[in-house]
Amino acid sequence: MAVPKPLDLPFDPIARAAETWESRFGDSRAMAAVTAIMRVQQILLAELDALVRPHGLTFARYEALVLLSFSRDGALPMRVIGQRLMVHPTSVTNIIDRLERQHLVARKPNPRDGRGTLAEITPAGWDVMHRATADLMRAEFGMADYAEGQLEEIFGLLRGLRVAAGDFKDD
Repeated sequence: MAVPKPLDLPFDPIARAAETWESRFGDSRAMAAVTAIMRVQQILLAELDALVRPHGLTFARYEALVLLSFSRDGALPMRVIGQRLMVHPTSVTNIIDRLERQHLVARKPNPRDGRGTLAEITPAGWDVMHRATADLMRAEFGMADYAEGQLEEIFGLLRGLRVAAGDFKDD
């Protein structure tokens, strides 16, 4: 699946910016790499959102459903959802609110914490999550142009940056 609105430029604007950067500021490799990563993130998010949109989802809401499906009981505290999805608590509330309005998630009191709330995937949520997953798998999450080894290499290269940022401890 292609990006919804290809730019179709006659040149690579990131490479052109790198050349200009090089002449004005010096080494452009880090700037070019970061800019390319940011652009790829935009491209992939647009493609993934387009793939799950027919299921009434955004990719962020899909990720929340998958996360809930990974839990033992299909339910997690809101705080844990934010940690695992690595998003701000306000974003978690927004995502769960929307999924709840769609009847894909239900809120319930946390039996371990009288003040806390669990988000629980509903049967409809399971169904939508499975159908959206099938579409994403068929499209190889927008990464079909890469070989297995390349995908592993990309993951490994980006993992180092995530460790350095403190996402997790690398044992």
